[in-house]
Amino acid sequence: MTLHRRAILAGLLPLGARVALAQGEPWPAPGRPVTIVVAWAPGGSTDFVGRVVAQQLSKEIGGTVVVDNRPGASGTVGHASVARARPDGYTLLLGVNSTYAMSRHLFPQRGYDDDMGFAPIGRIAVSPIFLCVTPRLGTPSIAAFVARAKSMPGRLSYGSSGAGSSAHLATELFLRSAGIAVQNVTYRGGAPAVQALVQGEVEMAFVDAVTALPLMASGQIAALGVSTPERNPLAPDVATIAESGFPGFQATSDFALLAPAGTPEPIIRRLSAGLAATMKNPEVLERLRQGSIFPTFGTPQEFPAYLAAESAKWGEVIRSRGITLD
Repeated sequence: MTLHRRAILAGLLPLGARVALAQGEPWPAPGRPVTIVVAWAPGGSTDFVGRVVAQQLSKEIGGTVVVDNRPGASGTVGHASVARARPDGYTLLLGVNSTYAMSRHLFPQRGYDDDMGFAPIGRIAVSPIFLCVTPRLGTPSIAAFVARAKSMPGRLSYGSSGAGSSAHLATELFLRSAGIAVQNVTYRGGAPAVQALVQGEVEMAFVDAVTALPLMASGQIAALGVSTPERNPLAPDVATIAESGFPGFQATSDFALLAPAGTPEPIIRRLSAGLAATMKNPEVLERLRQGSIFPTFGTPQEFPAYLAAESAKWGEVIRSRGITLD
């Protein structure tokens, strides 16, 4: 049988079929789980995405897929562990752009290379970020907030969980675009930063959608804009930042599935096909949507160009704003 004929037949395999590797071993092997490393603690949006995807991906590849949380150092601990893992298809990474595109500019000695250390399986989804203020500030729009900030430069403050998070860099991109000075108040994590906004300790913060939406509904915080190019279907009355005077503004949490570099190509193709099917499953899409996470599936071939552009964008923001870990 020719290689061309084999490739055609491989493409016709049902999604649940196992891959036969060159050495004759099936993948995934019966009784051996595939682990998706989530480089953040349980309970956050990345963990949520990982568990929703793992459940359906298990069915698509005909094997068990489990989640292993390995948090630390803004996600670089988990990323490093996968970069060093055996490239056999049994250890994968659910990466977030705050780590695979941004952290390289803040953690030069992180022990792995984002471009060479991983084999992309595909982008999965994006989660928007809301520009929020405390209601007591009395600024009903982005224009009103910018005007207030310009009238009292450096006297307003925003809450963040420290250098390098998606929310922090989204804030710095906005401040640069608006030409305003707002002081950064750093908290030990995203939850304390949001609580500071609720209590009025800070006037502004970029808040991930899954956290912001219930607080917006209860009136504890007010959303002035959303960071995606389109309005959020769960909050359609909130204008995009782009349509509020900042054309082209975009800052999201992006999720992607990666494998260690050197993972056999048949496994990458099998995983990519399984991931594509997972991200078309109506139950998966509805569960993600309830967490304000929306699919944006991309192929392995598309990922390098996306990664290069994302890294260049945020590297420039980090340099121009003088952002460091100190």
